Amino acid sequence: MSGTRIRASIVGGSGYGGGEVLRLLLDHPGVEVEQVTSRTKTGVFVHSVHPNLRGRTSLQFVPPDALGACDVLFLCLPHGESAGAIERYTALAPRIVDLSADFRLRDAGAYERWYGEPHPAPAWLDRFVYGLPELHRERIRGARLVSGVGCNATAMNLALLPLAAKGLIRSAVCDVKVGSSEAGNAVSPASHHPERAGAVRSYAATGHRHQAEVRQELGDFDLHVSMTAVEMVRGVLCTAHVFPTRPLDEREVWSLYRGRYSAEPFVRLVKDRASIYRLPEPRILAGTNYADVGFERDPHSDRIVVVCAIDNLMKGAAGSAVQCMNLMCGFEETAGLTFAGLHPA
Repeated sequence: MSGTRIRASIVGGSGYGGGEVLRLLLDHPGVEVEQVTSRTKTGVFVHSVHPNLRGRTSLQFVPPDALGACDVLFLCLPHGESAGAIERYTALAPRIVDLSADFRLRDAGAYERWYGEPHPAPAWLDRFVYGLPELHRERIRGARLVSGVGCNATAMNLALLPLAAKGLIRSAVCDVKVGSSEAGNAVSPASHHPERAGAVRSYAATGHRHQAEVRQELGDFDLHVSMTAVEMVRGVLCTAHVFPTRPLDEREVWSLYRGRYSAEPFVRLVKDRASIYRLPEPRILAGTNYADVGFERDPHSDRIVVVCAIDNLMKGAAGSAVQCMNLMCGFEETAGLTFAGLHPA
């Protein structure tokens, strides 16, 4: 499809993820946005819900049953809804990117263990490619069905990948701090401002479901994950304490990370002794599709501390989804995704 404009639609466009997909597609040189659906906002102008898009589009939300055929369909729906209607969606579009968790895990048994219920469409699980380009670029290129990736899983995967790919992780402890937009735009007691402001709240000290994606993609080494909600809107900061299978000096760790990421358009290595940003910081990544990765080797032990920062709504969701679409449709992989962020943010 390279060189042509394709028709894209967004299902569930009134949420934060759908709004970010729309923002990116409106500036994409090869895409025309056809429809944006919403059950609760039918007939409302899109910019009334996403005010940053005022003057950029005159689209109005349409009901889901009015959705027509298109070239690429982005599913930005709550957990369980994509799988329940996947046959209808595949009849409408030859290419689908699903941002939900419905098709991330390839094993139906693993899905039931981590999500607490049987998968509604298990026959479709192995038809989707896990949508992290840094892991599956060639499979995504030309694929018909691509899953989203959990935002926390994205940060953990990118932090650990160069070491895991060489079988060098004996165990890892990932301490992940997240912003409030990760919970979506639905109101809850946990998102109420007096409860969220100033908070450093551990909400999943063990058992967070995104670690299932890391185990699936990087191997079944000893992995422990803790999640903490902090007072920021956008962002994920993964601090991974890695205990390698053998001692690694600084030069070897640098070689592993440079070798894996030097050609990646959206992964930047950060290890600056002069700047105040000596290691990755999610604040300066807001609105970008970049993942910043850095590390320090503990001089008193074999421990390696790897830090990865992303914007959860971008590299952790909409940005990666558009990056996958670019690969699927033959566009430049970076098309529509080159915003460098703001400083100071």
